[in-house]
Amino acid sequence: MQPKIKSYLIGKRLLITGASGYLASNLVNSVKDIPCKICRLSRSHELPPLQGVALYEDFYGDIQEPSVWERAMKEVDVVFHFAAQTNLYIAEKDPINDYQANVLPMSLMLEASKKNGKRPDVIFAGTSTAVGLPHGLPVNETFPDQPITIYDTHKLMAEMYLKHYARLGFIRGTTLRLTNVYGPGPKSSSEGRGILNIMARRALSGENLTLYGDGKYIRDYIHIEDTLSAFLLASTNMASVNEKHFVLGTGQGHSISEALHQIAEKSTMKTGKYVQIESVDPPPNLSPIEERCFIADSKSFSKITGWQPKYSLSEGIDQTLDTLILQNDF
Repeated sequence: MQPKIKSYLIGKRLLITGASGYLASNLVNSVKDIPCKICRLSRSHELPPLQGVALYEDFYGDIQEPSVWERAMKEVDVVFHFAAQTNLYIAEKDPINDYQANVLPMSLMLEASKKNGKRPDVIFAGTSTAVGLPHGLPVNETFPDQPITIYDTHKLMAEMYLKHYARLGFIRGTTLRLTNVYGPGPKSSSEGRGILNIMARRALSGENLTLYGDGKYIRDYIHIEDTLSAFLLASTNMASVNEKHFVLGTGQGHSISEALHQIAEKSTMKTGKYVQIESVDPPPNLSPIEERCFIADSKSFSKITGWQPKYSLSEGIDQTLDTLILQNDF
């Protein structure tokens, strides 16, 4: 971690939502040895004790309840908002529930900030699919937002709430629109999320990997460490990123097929268990958003914050497999 990030966070009170999830738990591990106060907000009552220099406090409750936010937001300096419902198919089946999971909590958090007058900094995990099916590549912040799913619509609505309250001066806020994040950490609670992690664990177990069709669609895969460094750098540059959103990725595109073949080949080399790729027909209800190509242009965010991704896809897959083997997490 960069020294300027450490020095900035010293003494700060951080609220990390979705604390039992993949992004949040990795962020907690990244900052636990900084002398700050970490507040973990989760529905789960199974958060493990935090071993580190940081003080910590846990808040449990339903983030659709105003009282939860009124308690959690007291004296908070920085909010990392990761809590979300992330399955686009669940969102399509029950739009009201998805609204309550992805839009309402943002509104309640912002209203709690407005009431207590603290004016915290809020860094929100958005989605790169808010642009829908992009008209070209790579995608930057000038592309129009044209979401084609309920999930993406609601993520964009939450982002717009954040910008609105930032313009009114009740908070400072920014959104990092994430591409395909992968790397060691807890398994996602959402089926179909973190596909590279799912396939890495399968490969290490000696299972064959499944690929829809020829896997030709391009993705921008970003390692968890690079993702978290972006969130932390955003927190130290809020004066410059306030009221904005940024597309976050490596700028390097790889087909889904290429990514899975790398996992299979590297896993076979590391374990001696031969792993094959099996092509299967896509399910009939596959969303058109799954059949997109996407590469991020993060130059704007890099220019403001100095952020640069550290891992290539090959290096990131190696690191992920090695860590999963070391932790026997497969």
